[in-house]
Amino acid sequence: MLNFYKLIEILVSLQSIVITSMLPVYIPLPFFYKSSNNFELPITWQIPTIILLTLIFHKKVVFRALSIYIILGLFILPVFHQGGSLGYLLTPNFGYLLGLYPLIKIIDNLNNRNKINLGNFLKNGFIAICAMHLTGIIYNFIQIIFYSQYNLFLYNLGKYSLGKIGYHFLMLFPLLLLIKPIERLKRSK
Repeated sequence: MLNFYKLIEILVSLQSIVITSMLPVYIPLPFFYKSSNNFELPITWQIPTIILLTLIFHKKVVFRALSIYIILGLFILPVFHQGGSLGYLLTPNFGYLLGLYPLIKIIDNLNNRNKINLGNFLKNGFIAICAMHLTGIIYNFIQIIFYSQYNLFLYNLGKYSLGKIGYHFLMLFPLLLLIKPIERLKRSK
């Protein structure tokens, strides 16, 4: 029989696999029927996946899964959005990856209140995504100061934050369909 700690280790491993597999999903949207002009959403499914995992599991389990994912990407396999290895620490993307920690903390507040409804979810979701982007912006700003390349700050701000935050907010709405089943699942425990 599995003890509690083995079960948590299994859950963390499965979550790490889920987070890693939700990486490079692009949705081509053609502007016109039979047109060669496609519009790709510049985001991945990782953020909604982490939000969903945080709603289902306790934040400690999701923190462990995210930490394993980061260690895996930095030292073992290139599982991040644009590669991996220690060199990824020098990219602005790593700041947004670190921003997932405050995102998990804010979303977990819904679990602590035991009141998951549409309004609370959207409010906490918007705050969590803003906190994630703010962490990424601060990390980018520290890099800009450290390397004295001030001309890149606005470019990185537009590319990594302003260009994606609207899509990240938009990704909250498909998760609204899962709020009621998650709430029922939590009540049945």
